[in-house]
Amino acid sequence: MTDLIHNVNSPDEIVSAAANLRQSLEADVSPNAVIAVLDSWAKSLDNRDLDDIHGIVFLRIWLRRGSLESIVTRELGPSGLEAKWNENGLAEYKAFPLGVVGHWPAGNIEIQPALSMTCALLGGNAALVRIPSGLVDQTRRLAAKLVQSDPCGLLTRRICMVAFAHDRHDLQEAMARVVDGAMLWGGQEAVLQIRGLPFPHWTRVAVFGPRISVAAMDAGAWNNVGEQESWCRRIARDVWQFDQQACSSPQVLFLERKTRQSTAQFLSTLRRAFEAENQAHPRQEISGALTSAICQARASWLLSDTSHQAVFPSSPDWTLLLGAGADIPRPVQGRTLTVLEVDSLLDPISRFDGNVQTLGLGMADPEKERKLASAAGKRGVDRIVKLGRMHLFSSPWDGLDLVRPMVRMVRHVRSTDERH
Repeated sequence: MTDLIHNVNSPDEIVSAAANLRQSLEADVSPNAVIAVLDSWAKSLDNRDLDDIHGIVFLRIWLRRGSLESIVTRELGPSGLEAKWNENGLAEYKAFPLGVVGHWPAGNIEIQPALSMTCALLGGNAALVRIPSGLVDQTRRLAAKLVQSDPCGLLTRRICMVAFAHDRHDLQEAMARVVDGAMLWGGQEAVLQIRGLPFPHWTRVAVFGPRISVAAMDAGAWNNVGEQESWCRRIARDVWQFDQQACSSPQVLFLERKTRQSTAQFLSTLRRAFEAENQAHPRQEISGALTSAICQARASWLLSDTSHQAVFPSSPDWTLLLGAGADIPRPVQGRTLTVLEVDSLLDPISRFDGNVQTLGLGMADPEKERKLASAAGKRGVDRIVKLGRMHLFSSPWDGLDLVRPMVRMVRHVRSTDERH
């Protein structure tokens, strides 16, 4: 079986890999053909041996034909699936690949190398993917299923995954020099470092940097006894995915106050939802640093204000910090959700500074939701979704298309058309 991951030790190896990828681009491959392989890959990932990979369920959903066809059609035009020209008045347009697209995924999202490279492959490109050291094993297991799903090598010949230490600046530079497009993911320090690499002047760069996400519910939603259990399950599901490390993970839940109505019953239901989610998806391991951060957050929260409350088990498995206020607290992660009561949901939204990526909503009032969505959009929020769907990877993402940035949209005005 072909191993798509290669341990590289010299810049020449990366240059050679890029040259091989360019040769693979001589044959055209339509998005429809790419999707056929990816859909087969999705089916192969429905395997219990892969259930320990964080985000595997969402990767399967993302790779399905139904998910990808709508994205390609929206971004590349109605004829984009077959890589044909789209009529546009007196002209026509068509997507052409950039060439070799480099991918620098974040080291804390296990499925991100796979997600990132599919965006480039759908545009007809080849993918040169740097695999963070901590993700080599998980990515190798996912890639092995892709090889099985692609016996003719339609996509695998267009993929090269390279593994090397992040401090090998010579290899980082070599990778940057050979790509025509780049997709960068991760924290501020990592993104700034990669953006400073010597990319060719024509390289298209798409950046998905560090941000946080927030959840909010109006009084009509959280106070609806018949719907409380469903809403709380959705919140717990969003917190548990990716162990709350993804940019789309909710770090705080704002609850709109209701006069003479206590949130006690809702919080009790939320606690049970957290307990149930923890039982269904128990933590396999936790670092000492995260354990320390969780314990410190619990203690600091309770000592900083006598009105603060907290709910948590004796272990660091999950934590609910309860209080009031419109400011977003510093994220702790590790399944730690701060729940804050506010007089109006517009109060916290008015304080957003562009760092909030996703706003997960549970609303009973449609008109109020429209006002919140408009206010959030003005304050830099790129995704506004229903609670329980905060991690559904779709386009646009972070306000950007996912396939279109890695293609050239060529416009053709026909010289043989007498109408011109």
